This record gives sequence, C-alpha cells and structure tokens, in this order.
Amino acid sequence: MALYGLILAAVLFTNAVAVLHEERFLAKIGWGVDQSIGGFGEEPGVKTQLVNLIRSVRTVMRGVFIKIIYFIVSI
Repeated sequence: MALYGLILAAVLFTNAVAVLHEERFLAKIGWGVDQSIGGFGEEPGVKTQLVNLIRSVRTVMRGVFIKIIYFIVSI
C-alpha cells in the first residue's frame, strides 16, 4: 500500500507541475518566458533550469496523464 501511495503522489505532483500556466501563474511570480532568457555562454541559473523543467514536463506529459490517472483511479 505504501508503494501505491508513493506512485500516486508522484503522478499527482507531476500533474500539478504540468498544468501550471505560464501567463496566469508563472509570469505573476516572475518565472515567465521572458525572465528565463540568458546570454550566450552563460551557465543557466537554478530558476531558468526549473522553468525549463516545467516546460519540458508540460510538453512531454500532456497526453500521458489522462491515461495514467484513469488507470490509477480505476484500480
């Protein structure tokens, strides 16, 4: 039961990250698209890496979550 709870928590947390909207939420706290642009040759900061991670999770997991959540709820 504990493993099921951990998997469910990970899926729900990843889903919460995936549904964050850049204009409505992230831009209001200063994490929008315009704030994450760095110069050439500069190492990206932690904030830039987190914004890129959020954007990547949203892109990759958009269609997968419907199937995963449906499977977990139907168990």
